[in-house]
Amino acid sequence: MEPRKPSLALAVLIFLAVAVLIVFSVLVWEVDIHISLILGAILAGIFGVFYLKYDYATIEKGIIDGIMTGMQACLILYTVGPLVGTWIASGVVPTMIYYGLSILSPGIFLFATLIICSVVSLSTGTSWGTSGTVGIALMGIALGLGIPAPLTAGVIISGAYFGDKMSPLSDTTNLAPAVAGTDLFQHIRAMAWTTGPTYVIVSVITIVIGFKYGGGTLDLAKIEALKALMDAEFWISPIALLAPIVVIGLSAARKPALPSLYAGILVAVVFAIMQGVGVGDILNIMQYGYVPSLSAEIAGASEDAAALAALLSENGITIAPEIATEAANDIVKLMERGGLQSMNWTISLILCAFTFGSVMEVCGFLKVMLEAIMKPIRTVGGMVTATILSCFVCDIFLGDQYLSIAMPGRMFKLAFDDKGLHPRMLSRSLEDAGTLLS
Repeated sequence: MEPRKPSLALAVLIFLAVAVLIVFSVLVWEVDIHISLILGAILAGIFGVFYLKYDYATIEKGIIDGIMTGMQACLILYTVGPLVGTWIASGVVPTMIYYGLSILSPGIFLFATLIICSVVSLSTGTSWGTSGTVGIALMGIALGLGIPAPLTAGVIISGAYFGDKMSPLSDTTNLAPAVAGTDLFQHIRAMAWTTGPTYVIVSVITIVIGFKYGGGTLDLAKIEALKALMDAEFWISPIALLAPIVVIGLSAARKPALPSLYAGILVAVVFAIMQGVGVGDILNIMQYGYVPSLSAEIAGASEDAAALAALLSENGITIAPEIATEAANDIVKLMERGGLQSMNWTISLILCAFTFGSVMEVCGFLKVMLEAIMKPIRTVGGMVTATILSCFVCDIFLGDQYLSIAMPGRMFKLAFDDKGLHPRMLSRSLEDAGTLLS
């Protein structure tokens, strides 16, 4: 028996039901959205089997095929976890942040803030982590220079999101090409065409505006504290930059993402061993991530002035205790990350999202919704605009950046394929809209 074609009303009803469930999960029950997506897949599957007369085996095969399209992203994320851990332990990430913080001066403060937040986010793969640590320190310095807080915040967010979008360590940067069906580095190169010009424009604006505040005096106490603690805990050397140079070089040579990232891990492991880190410790860091021991100890001694003073003295750290504990907390927030296990939440969400999306696709719900959206659209520009607006709608109603990439991606992939457009064009649109609005 031939399955029925679902009506647009039914497709929208199921989508809205799942959206409401997700909103309640986040705002009312305060739980993760994974199970909501599974329940959504079950709901769509029930309508597919009992109303539309689809065979269950067909739906199950669609789920498996759909998950397989996201498997490269999952493998890359499981590689990124150990890479982040080893890059922090070996001093690669601390070196990038340390030298970034060293370029601050009153005349170029806003431009330097943009660069610093970009470098930190690029090296850690997290825009929110960058904004909540280094960004807060830079906000304090900006207030001392008389720079308006909204202006500084805008520059911080701009730099943080640029780094996040262009970083192969970012989860959303891996998710978008997986949904669209393209390669990670092709996706990053495609984003350079939209993100690059914007970044240049913002850079020029920050330089021009920065001249207005060039006569101030920088209070670098917090920044110097961050640098002093990183210098005490990590290996800071230009040689450490060899690891990202290797990854960037292999990417430029159009080598596959996984071997390129593993090469970066290998270089970092060699650096860590040279510093005396044991093989067992390295394997543990690759599995569970890095924990900054000295910074955590300093942060934990904030209530014991004598112990804190002794700890700072033992490690040759000559900064005020109250600033030291504040800086130590920031370093713990920024550097306590990485490891294969840290990727499980994101990967399980990707699998749940692909499960829901696959059931919606196999049963024809996505197709009828896409047909309704594409009916008035005749141009490629209109299709890209529709993709971006769909990401906005998902961000607003579903409240999750992963779903704002995954759902429109599954829906518009068919349309982009029909137009003969390369999947990287879709992945770029998904990240330009889905990541930034979140």
